[in-house]
Amino acid sequence: MTEPTWLTVLTTTDSEEKAQALARGAVDARLAACAQIPAPVTSVYRWQGAVETAEEWQVLFKTTAVRYDELEAHLVVAHGYETPEIIATPVVRGSERYLAWVAAETAPDATL
Repeated sequence: MTEPTWLTVLTTTDSEEKAQALARGAVDARLAACAQIPAPVTSVYRWQGAVETAEEWQVLFKTTAVRYDELEAHLVVAHGYETPEIIATPVVRGSERYLAWVAAETAPDATL
């Protein structure tokens, strides 16, 4: 099985401002062609032995498999969480024009 060409990468953070900064930073660096910030979500999770509930903002990045490692490294450095959620989901199908745009906007040698 071959590695997917395109990915949607998800992370969450604790404020809309931080979500916008993560989105802008990745798009500015051409690590993602687009980043979307849906409305806040309520997360329930276990952390350090306790069940926590928090309001968080998701950020969905549209990128390519070629750029994933750099995007993950960028998010780890730019993120405020000790252990940030960073999950990549393969895009198995999509509009040919849209996926070509994602590839062009995230090409490592694209001029800024």
